[in-house]
Amino acid sequence: MYPLSFMFVIANLLLFFSQFSDATDTLALSQSLADGSTLVSKDGSFELGFFSPGSSRNRYLGIWYKNIPVKTVVWVANRNIPINDTFGLLMINNSGYLILRSKNMGNVVWSSNSTKAALKSPVVQLLDSGNLVLREGNRENSGIYIWQSFDYPTDTLLPGMKFGVNLKTGLDRRLTSWKSTDDPSPGDFVWKMQPHGNPEYNILKGSKIYFRSAPWNGISYSGNPQLRSNNIFNFSFVNTEEEIYYIYYLEKKSEISRIVINQTSNRRERYTWDEASVSWNLYAYVPNDYCDFYNRCGPYGNCIGDASPICQCLKGFVPKSPDQWNSGALSDGCKRNRSLGCSEGTGDGFLKFRGLKLPDTTYSWVNKSMNLEECRAKCLQNCSCTAYTSFDIREGGSGCAIWFNDLIDIRETSSGGQDLCVRMSASELGMYYSDLDVTP
Repeated sequence: MYPLSFMFVIANLLLFFSQFSDATDTLALSQSLADGSTLVSKDGSFELGFFSPGSSRNRYLGIWYKNIPVKTVVWVANRNIPINDTFGLLMINNSGYLILRSKNMGNVVWSSNSTKAALKSPVVQLLDSGNLVLREGNRENSGIYIWQSFDYPTDTLLPGMKFGVNLKTGLDRRLTSWKSTDDPSPGDFVWKMQPHGNPEYNILKGSKIYFRSAPWNGISYSGNPQLRSNNIFNFSFVNTEEEIYYIYYLEKKSEISRIVINQTSNRRERYTWDEASVSWNLYAYVPNDYCDFYNRCGPYGNCIGDASPICQCLKGFVPKSPDQWNSGALSDGCKRNRSLGCSEGTGDGFLKFRGLKLPDTTYSWVNKSMNLEECRAKCLQNCSCTAYTSFDIREGGSGCAIWFNDLIDIRETSSGGQDLCVRMSASELGMYYSDLDVTP
């Protein structure tokens, strides 16, 4: 007869191997996933299952890293409707949709709700990227999905996930913070792409802009010098007639990195996993300093981090409210020394300012084929045009970006900034001849 201790070891080994063999990354039409069971991606990077965040007893369906000891949730399905029991059930219904049911709640608490045609043999699969996909059973490697979690992010951007807008379908892949560490329901901190004229992204606090990236210049965002070449991840910005999005990929499979929009810190943060300390390291974040916060210095005010006062009017401009400006109330910004001469036909020119975070592009216009001389001429044809620059700074610059109305949310930056030609009256330009873009 075997000793009791030996039998205990055998029993535990059998339990271990049975759990290992039961691990799967797919769920078919005839199957379901109950609370307590999980799907695990083929390479073991990610796991899908039910969890309770922080001190909460509510149950949510989510995806987290499987291969690190610190449980880090990257996606939540039913973040708006928690399950208050442990009888949650994930399945594919007869219409080919992925649905989440609760026994006690008696109805569907979440659904993939795809608008595409239903599948004949639907399969849900957790990919090695952390993407949960619904696809046809015989199309495992086709990349064709009827629905995918990457199109509906919560607070985390993973490698290979698009952040931005599909202009053709209207799909808006934005990130929204958790309310708290105990509550994954949507907070009021949002990271979203603004697809107007010259696209840029905003971080919103409620309905107000909290941080603005400035537009993409072909290399980076002029307002985010932290986004630079490195040995951890590579990135790109895609701007076509159909899509506008940012995406990044890891340089090495062994690296783990994520971006999260964090309600607790009021920042958008990038973390990298450190095996040595068994913890997440904060790699970069925005807002990073006083000048990162949106429109600190008002119209035509230039935020300069090491200046005193920190807000300075651009050359050719003076404080709109001198008494308030001197007392530190800077939001009124600046006004012109001399009015533009456009309406009187006396002619205007431009001063060139170097190393700036480009202004808010809400009221802007872009032509990717124009050269800079054509861009200047185009601006002068419109009395509302206040500035212009190259759309893309690569290889000497190309394309045209022009601004209308007041220029706001400008800052001087030591790296990653861009030249901006600001419109001035001819009478003003004589004082700054060395700064002219061309002779007026």
